[in-house]
Amino acid sequence: MNTTAFRATYGAIFGAILALAILSLVASLTAPALAQPAANPAVQAAPAAQNPTAPATAPSLPIAPVSDATATASTEVTAKPLKSPAAGLSELSPWSMFLSADILVKAVMIGLAFASLVTWTIFIAKIIELSMVQRRLRAALGKISSARSLADAQFALGAKDNVLSSLLAAAMREARLSAGISSDSGIKERAASSFAEIVRSEARRIRLGMGVLATIGATSPFVGLFGTVWGIMNSFIGISKSQTSNLAVVAPGIAEALLATAFGLAAAIPAVIIYNHFSRVTKAYLELVGRSSGAAARLLSRDLDRTHGIAHSRAAE
Repeated sequence: MNTTAFRATYGAIFGAILALAILSLVASLTAPALAQPAANPAVQAAPAAQNPTAPATAPSLPIAPVSDATATASTEVTAKPLKSPAAGLSELSPWSMFLSADILVKAVMIGLAFASLVTWTIFIAKIIELSMVQRRLRAALGKISSARSLADAQFALGAKDNVLSSLLAAAMREARLSAGISSDSGIKERAASSFAEIVRSEARRIRLGMGVLATIGATSPFVGLFGTVWGIMNSFIGISKSQTSNLAVVAPGIAEALLATAFGLAAAIPAVIIYNHFSRVTKAYLELVGRSSGAAARLLSRDLDRTHGIAHSRAAE
């Protein structure tokens, strides 16, 4: 699970780096076009005013010299329309990028957001469930620690429904069904088989939801990467349709693509961390279940030995 999640996260990060490299390449191609200054009409008018073919009788108008301030103002006026698309990029937000994204990219983001919601729902539900069952099982083990027989243990637990009660009930049922059989090893073997079935059933029940976390943690980065590839593809399609390589045309689509990657990582990383946490907690709980199975087996063994001791004493009398 950890190796698969690492490879998936590495692939998503590699796709994001590739998108940034493409964005940098497009920006470097458009930079020379943006850097060319516009021709100053005031400067071009000066040679025309000094044309020697003009009539001699025409009055010569004085030509005002073009100052640096005039040239700078003209350059700023010419460059002003080029800055407006770039200024619009600063207004992009995650919500606006989501609204302007392609329908498929939107579906990817919504699916990843739903997967993240499922992850945190499982986290809250499992943390409550595991804390409660661990506390109850520890308390039950403490209650039967001084019990001398299966009957005493069941009386100490009462009518509580937990895995220890199921183990004690299975031991009592096997002892009752095996009444009159002198082979203690056969009774213990059959009881151990019943205990193993109960432990496996409890392990399956307590691991419910862990498979969903594993699936989300393993597949979310790839789903986000799919949205990234689709967004970059749409960006290049937009470039071909508009027949321009302006950065303002490319940047929004790539930003939406990277947002899909971010959604994928936001869904995958918590799922992997929560899965590893619950794996450790579940292992600790199953160790308590194993201790409960051992306690029920010891009580059954005491009852069998006590029954044979009573039988021998009656035979001796």
